[in-house]
Amino acid sequence: MSEWDTVLRGGRVIDPESGLDAVADVAVDGDHVAAVGQDLGPGRAEHDVTGLVVTAGFIDLHSHVSTVAGLRLQALDGVTTALELEAGVSPVDAAYRAAAAEGRPVNYGFAASWGLARMAAVGGAALDGRLDSMLSNLGRSEWQREATPAEVTALLARLSADLADGALGIGVLLGYAPGSDPAEYLQVAALAAEAGTPTFTHARDIIELVPHTRADGAEEIVRAAGETGAHMHYCHVNSTSQRHIDRVLGVVARAQAAGSRVTTEAYPYGSGMTGIGAAFLAPERLGERGLTPSSLMYAPAGERIASLERLRELRRTDPGGLVIIELLDEADPADRALLRRSLAFPGAIVASDAMPLTWTGPEPDPLAWPLPGDAFTHPRSAGTFARSLRLLTRDTEGLSSGGGPLGLAEALSKCNLLPARVLQDRVPAMRRKGRLQAGSDADIVVFDPATISDRSSYADSIRPSAGIRHVLVNGTLVVRDTELVPSALPGRPVRADPR
Repeated sequence: MSEWDTVLRGGRVIDPESGLDAVADVAVDGDHVAAVGQDLGPGRAEHDVTGLVVTAGFIDLHSHVSTVAGLRLQALDGVTTALELEAGVSPVDAAYRAAAAEGRPVNYGFAASWGLARMAAVGGAALDGRLDSMLSNLGRSEWQREATPAEVTALLARLSADLADGALGIGVLLGYAPGSDPAEYLQVAALAAEAGTPTFTHARDIIELVPHTRADGAEEIVRAAGETGAHMHYCHVNSTSQRHIDRVLGVVARAQAAGSRVTTEAYPYGSGMTGIGAAFLAPERLGERGLTPSSLMYAPAGERIASLERLRELRRTDPGGLVIIELLDEADPADRALLRRSLAFPGAIVASDAMPLTWTGPEPDPLAWPLPGDAFTHPRSAGTFARSLRLLTRDTEGLSSGGGPLGLAEALSKCNLLPARVLQDRVPAMRRKGRLQAGSDADIVVFDPATISDRSSYADSIRPSAGIRHVLVNGTLVVRDTELVPSALPGRPVRADPR
């Protein structure tokens, strides 16, 4: 009689927390890892994974993907938990209920949203728990101004309500509201400290890019950590710092050395993606980042923007329309080294900033697979984790200026263990994720360390990563022998235990 539901036999098992890195079997019973060891008994299903790496599934702290189709692409990149933490949602309970009703291939969760709370309290927007509401209001100037004391009180109350409903933290799109008062940010950080929850911040402009900014974005984050004691997580440090990454990482390192809890994340691409109505994409502000209209590609039409007039038109008619922004030159070795240093920074986490799919033709059935060829997104939505592992452990190009290769266990910890630790103080479920040991959740990725790599590109953004052999979520195969299992929707909500 079989002892286990599934046995992954003979792989190189890596558990970054315990330091295990050895050939072993992994037995799965139901939704948890039952045993890790040599010569385990038979399972009802067995997979020979000789020569492959077996480790905890990847945890994406920064995913704006809220559909089954987009999350399937992430699963094919090794992701088993995808969380919307930087933008957040409000009300969070509505978002959790909608996701549960639709089903998800991977685990999911949401932060409270400072941006949406501000759009409601300052800009009068209605809240429905959907990311689309954020994008549609992104370009409105009403919510970006300095708030009155009563408005700050109202938005803090909205955040508190979402935290009481199990939000995983507070997402803060500070860079999208340049008129907001730095004192307001400190109040948000104080609320986070009182709740024992992290904040996830898209930084305000840094002084090198916008000398007249109300506060340097990097210094503002570490100041909040120092003054309030809150855990401040610095989102996509690569894209907001551009060629000033080294200075910004130095600010973070200084704060960490002083005892503040500041963590960072990065993705391995030189371009960003956001709604075209974002404040920093206003025609008069493009020069701050060395951009021109042709630096922007409007996703719904696959259109390289040709003029300031066209940019103004699109910002007026489709402010939530997604646009790719060329910030660093991925063909330039110096810029590639900057990206790599962002990822290799001690304690830095890999996070994708995965974006929703845009359809250039009719939108298909939400469960359709394979994806139609007219689906478009940023390549980071499909390739971030595989690309990061390749760059950190195997790619020797430009290492002299970007640092030497990391050991595989250290690189993997940036994808699974470290993101779990960001949340585990407030979210007990995260103590069972990001590890591969008896009792941990059976969120597992099996990959070939010699071939793992991204295959998505700006021209073909939905190509799944190479080298990912199997992905299990709560013990269910979502990817089997490199192929998606379309019927598998085993994802579960990840929710905080409020204080």
